[in-house]
Amino acid sequence: MPDVELQRTITGTVERHLRDAETPGACVAVIVDDELAFAGGIGSRALAGADPLATDARFYIYSITKTLLAAIALQLVDRGEVALDRAIQEYLPEYPLSTPVTVRQVLNHTAGLPDYGGIPEYATAVRACPEMAWSLDEFLARTLVNGLQFAPGDGWAYSNIGYLTIRLLIERVSGFGMREAVTRFISDPLGLSETLVAETLDDTGTLSPGFSSWLDPVGPLIDISRQYHPGWVSHRVVISTAPEIARIIEAIFDGRLVQPQLLTEMLQPTRVPGSHPPFVDPSYGLGVMLDPGSPFGLVAGHGGGGPGYSTGALHFPNVAGHCVTTVALANRDQGDVGLRIAFALGEAVAHHIV
Repeated sequence: MPDVELQRTITGTVERHLRDAETPGACVAVIVDDELAFAGGIGSRALAGADPLATDARFYIYSITKTLLAAIALQLVDRGEVALDRAIQEYLPEYPLSTPVTVRQVLNHTAGLPDYGGIPEYATAVRACPEMAWSLDEFLARTLVNGLQFAPGDGWAYSNIGYLTIRLLIERVSGFGMREAVTRFISDPLGLSETLVAETLDDTGTLSPGFSSWLDPVGPLIDISRQYHPGWVSHRVVISTAPEIARIIEAIFDGRLVQPQLLTEMLQPTRVPGSHPPFVDPSYGLGVMLDPGSPFGLVAGHGGGGPGYSTGALHFPNVAGHCVTTVALANRDQGDVGLRIAFALGEAVAHHIV
């Protein structure tokens, strides 16, 4: 029987966060002890009115894609085809960087690779031509023009270009393009049908509307789902639903997609500079945000954000003795509202159980 009180608690929690973030709606999913406790759309798929979000509404998951990339890379490690402490250049000899950086360092953002997010010409190019992304060579050339930010292993800096590198590694070693790799290593083993890598604007036809002023900061909120080319996310971006992402996150952390020894490697924390609430002790593993200071055990997952959408997916290993996975996919790029909702859902389950 469904836990009606828990469902009310989840709905109320999400509605409060949506109001505070002035965001129309979000699709959420909550798994408790391997059972789907809640899945549904809360709020509206439109800016005005009460057009309900379907449970299976599709969203860009943005940087949650990094966790999927890491899970695929670790499957290749398990097969003996990739070694975490070998240099990326051994697999990609044409990579335009002479300093050796290891697979592990790229996965946990300690390689010193820069990021294109802060390059002024990136934002200018996206706004000028959102429907046509830079090529692979442009991303690499523009981002790596000044080399590394620091010597590999001597610091931490988030890098999307690092995960473009992981994507290239996967494609080179597996022989599959990114879309096929996600299908073979993630979707097929779990029997998923709504999760795919977006490659062209034609792939955006199934997206739920996503609202943003990013393309025109002085203009009104608009639906960017058919305007923003997925290629502007250099490592590629997955489109999926809240229930399917919850199943993927659950399968990573219960050992079905990443075998236990490599899951231990994945969850080794590197402290992230600064304060990043709601994380108590913000850290990063191999493709996962970590919080070793959480009262719910080692919380792991990822947030994501980009034009039109804000997302979060988290795994709480010990919520009053229960294992909980939460996912929130919001239809406006309002800060980190998706990640905050995912955290709040874990806390809501804890309060409900207690």
